[in-house]
Amino acid sequence: MKAARRQIIAELIQSQPFISLKELEERFPDVTGMTLRRDIEYFEKQGELIKVRGGARSMKFINSTSDDGYAEREKENYSSKLAIASKALEFIEKGKSYFFDSGTTVMRLAEMIPDEHMNITTPGPNIALELAKKQHPIINLVGGIVNRESISVTGSMAIDFLSDINIDIAFIGPSGYSQNNGFSCGNYAESELKNFIVKKAKTVIMLMDTSKLDKNLPYTFCRLADIDILITDKPIPVAFLDTTAYPELRVVVCAEKEKSTRDMTTRLLTREELELLRSIQDE
Repeated sequence: MKAARRQIIAELIQSQPFISLKELEERFPDVTGMTLRRDIEYFEKQGELIKVRGGARSMKFINSTSDDGYAEREKENYSSKLAIASKALEFIEKGKSYFFDSGTTVMRLAEMIPDEHMNITTPGPNIALELAKKQHPIINLVGGIVNRESISVTGSMAIDFLSDINIDIAFIGPSGYSQNNGFSCGNYAESELKNFIVKKAKTVIMLMDTSKLDKNLPYTFCRLADIDILITDKPIPVAFLDTTAYPELRVVVCAEKEKSTRDMTTRLLTREELELLRSIQDE
């Protein structure tokens, strides 16, 4: 009975992107909801689906809309990613708790961080291995289902693991950004994990080169209002980012040295800074 039921569920997984618990209860009226939840957990452990509220999503359909392969993305805009990572390094402090997202820009940051005492949690096995080359950071590798395309770990087990960890600063990399749809990625499970981190971290720093502008991927995980700092390689046109609409957002641009010797940071001045500026001007 169990084998026959799970065979039917396996066929559903291959034929449709979402399976609701209600649908399974209607299809198997003699089976308890608890048993059907265990069936979903079984297939999640097999890497066939991921649990979501009200049911499960098929990994077959999630992976079909994923981003470009990791090796391909690692070659793209390499100098811009190095510049962004170098600027992000300024926000690393000894003794704090960090989240390092999976992705090629965050990998560049992992290569640069100092060998000091800090706590770093990451869903990227390759990033954890890079960090392990250093002696002092404590490294937490998230457990769950591995996405081979992005070399990242996701799923309900990953979110359960992260729920018990406090995060001071999260470094996150999007696959795309548009004014209408915000920051997005091509994998549903990854979008869930990123969204969870955005809500959990005290400070969210988005690392995004301008090649991601006006790119819409299937799953939005947050918007400009949800982040604290955006680090990018070039000034972002007002059509994509009107900083006056987000007074709390700090935008850091990795300006070339010959063009500017200052930290190009766009934000509103605090009351204290305005008073100090006026006093200097009056002198």
